[in-house]
Amino acid sequence: MPKLIIDDQEIEVTEGTKVIDAAEKLGIVIPRFCFHPALGSVGACRVCAVKFLQGPFKGVQMSCMIDAKDGMVVSTTDEEAVDFRKHVIEWLMMNHPHDCPVCDEGGHCLLQDLTIAGGHGIRRFQGKKRTHFDQYLGPLIQHDMNRCIQCYRCSRFYQEFSGYRDLGVMQIGSRVYFGRYKAGTLESPFAGNLTDICPTGVYTDKPSRFFGRRWDYERSPSVCINCSLGCHTVASARYRQIVRQEAKFSEAVNGHFICDRGRYGFYYAGQDKRPRQPRTRGEEASWENSLRTAFDELDRISRESGPAAVACVGSVRSSLETQAALKRLCRTKGWNGPVYGMDPDIEIKVKTAAFELDSDLAVSLGDLENADYILAVGVDPVNEAPMLAMAMRQAQRKGAKIVLADPRPIGLPFDFNHLPVVPDAMDLWLNLLLKHMVESATAQTPGAKAPKSLDGTVSEDMTRLWNPDQMEEVARGLGQSLRPVIVCGTEIVPKTVPGLAADCARHLKSMKKSSGLFYLFTGANAFGAALLSEFETSFEKILTEIETKTVRALVLVESDPYLNFPDRTRLERALERLDMLVVLDYLDSRSVRDADVFLPTMTLYEAGGFFINQEGRVQKVSAAFQGGRPIVQVSGGSHPPRSFRDDIPGHEARPAWQALEELSEGTSESRKNEMYTELMQWLVEAHPMFSDILPVDAFPDTGIRLNPGQGIRTRIQRDRPVAPHSDFKPDNDLELITVDWTFGTEELSVRSPYLRQMEKDPCLFLSKIDAAQLGISDGDKIVIRTDEGNIDVHAAVVENMASGILVLPRHHRLDWQHLKALKMTLNKKQILGINEDG
Repeated sequence: MPKLIIDDQEIEVTEGTKVIDAAEKLGIVIPRFCFHPALGSVGACRVCAVKFLQGPFKGVQMSCMIDAKDGMVVSTTDEEAVDFRKHVIEWLMMNHPHDCPVCDEGGHCLLQDLTIAGGHGIRRFQGKKRTHFDQYLGPLIQHDMNRCIQCYRCSRFYQEFSGYRDLGVMQIGSRVYFGRYKAGTLESPFAGNLTDICPTGVYTDKPSRFFGRRWDYERSPSVCINCSLGCHTVASARYRQIVRQEAKFSEAVNGHFICDRGRYGFYYAGQDKRPRQPRTRGEEASWENSLRTAFDELDRISRESGPAAVACVGSVRSSLETQAALKRLCRTKGWNGPVYGMDPDIEIKVKTAAFELDSDLAVSLGDLENADYILAVGVDPVNEAPMLAMAMRQAQRKGAKIVLADPRPIGLPFDFNHLPVVPDAMDLWLNLLLKHMVESATAQTPGAKAPKSLDGTVSEDMTRLWNPDQMEEVARGLGQSLRPVIVCGTEIVPKTVPGLAADCARHLKSMKKSSGLFYLFTGANAFGAALLSEFETSFEKILTEIETKTVRALVLVESDPYLNFPDRTRLERALERLDMLVVLDYLDSRSVRDADVFLPTMTLYEAGGFFINQEGRVQKVSAAFQGGRPIVQVSGGSHPPRSFRDDIPGHEARPAWQALEELSEGTSESRKNEMYTELMQWLVEAHPMFSDILPVDAFPDTGIRLNPGQGIRTRIQRDRPVAPHSDFKPDNDLELITVDWTFGTEELSVRSPYLRQMEKDPCLFLSKIDAAQLGISDGDKIVIRTDEGNIDVHAAVVENMASGILVLPRHHRLDWQHLKALKMTLNKKQILGINEDG
């Protein structure tokens, strides 16, 4: 390891460390514009100049371009280096518009900082300033090209790091321009990171423009809950509302960046329509009266018909405290539940995945970037969890081979091998892949025998499901890799696939490989829900019991079945039979409007809480502000009322866990701290795996990874081999699967007015083969006819998907709940194509 001296301080660093990084380890921050830890060195701005006094380099050099070497003596304060940097600042400012007072970057602008630090204050050049036209880049990014200093960060991030091509650098010399080839909305789902990475004000956050300076905000660390990855963020609040969300560096999870769904998906917290006042029988009421009404009615029903007549349904977007409080409430009262999801199959798959993970297999997004072979099964990264695509992109840039086995028309910003395996065949495909790997390893180990549980031969029928040569290529690639990772989805795959994915990862581990396992779930706290839920009940079972009047009361906690349950008609009929519907939520929904008693709850920005991401990492979120109705809503957009009051407008909302504890006791006495302590103690006693999260006051910023796999492993029956798929769907049948999209389907982000402008029109994807058989062309209007009603959507005919499959997004502008199931078989006669031109 090389030793060098920087400003009279000696340091030893690893081989390949740049001098600029070595200096930072000593607390010496060398000025920089183009250098960024995620992007590396490019030497474009020339402002990181230092003087090399001894060693292999001499004189003024760029510290970001030179590796630290033994014997180097470096000075950052040498007169020649300081003078060089001052001149660099001066020529960078030569064409700058000097518009700091109206620039949103003012106050946290790197150019502003270095200009002041360098002592530059007078423009000596008397010529005209070079100017540019700005471009429209969509609803998220404001473009001000005249502020550009040609550091190349934007184009390097956008093209090299994230893999998109519609923004870059054009022209030469003083006419260098960073933007699109023509004005238009940026295509990348990571475009918002341009506002963080730009060292000046060329790219600023359009939704929060002119709302405040950095020092005006209440800024606090937070976690994104728009998917299961749990990316770290910084939430900025002002005047009782979140106005901006940025990426917070996390080495293990999201690195330096976040996706646009996470960055701009917070507007649900400050919506005008957000319900903030408790209601009883449709009329506004006090918290105490509403709570007492709910307690009395639920207690009456429980006494008259037994505790099982009250059922509780939670949510995967709730905090761990809320999920635990709901389970504690059910155990204390003997009520039915809790259930945390709408689809029992998905709950089983997530629970299986959660208990398959252990410390030897679980990998983070950061670990995934270092894989040399990635096999993803049943995963659509950009649409389901965009930062997963970003991590896979970094692995691919380092030379990793990436294979996706999925029937959907997958689009990724890098080269990959797409195997369009249909959902019903994924278990067999993965089982046979494992068989290939085991047989290959057994052949290389004399005396070893393959497990008897692995069986199956490739029949002629199976070649209709996949190409056997491709499977052998995947098995060979995994066998030759050193750091393979299996990525497995839990939505469209069969129930046995999460367990088979773990078997593949364990087999690779037995081959002395640094293998990893990475699951993808369908909610921010699906992992917590899986650990707390039980197999005995499901929402489907509760619905059946409501229909038979076995269940007479339902408590919904931050859950909206009208949005997430696929059979809208059945749901409506069942809920009409209830004697009592109690809803706790912070979103405006039909469930809230139909509630007999409604209790408003706080968002994570107001309540904080624990969330467990898909790798089992428990992360603590602190409250960003105290809550209450935003001032802009109280004042009607003008100055706030000039009057004093003894409370905060809209203060009635409480953390959902607290509301549940009060509902259990039937009182709203102020003992919040004691309630929280009792709840967390109960959680640890009932589930010892959570003992590491206490004490909560000393919780590490990086989180704590749980290891539920060390306990009693919950496994779906898969000890016997997966049966070969000998019978196929009739030729007149197609399998329809409903899926997530980056924008337009996720429950929280669909409430963002800015992300709504980013949504694509919903469409039905089908292969060219199926489209030809149905007589449908790309862009045709399609009517999907069901017993409950029709779904009108346009066709998107593509090549890169499996035949026999239809893919429909669960878009908020579609009545997809007419389908009755998340996945179903349709007869071709149910699909009517209408050529609007003809």
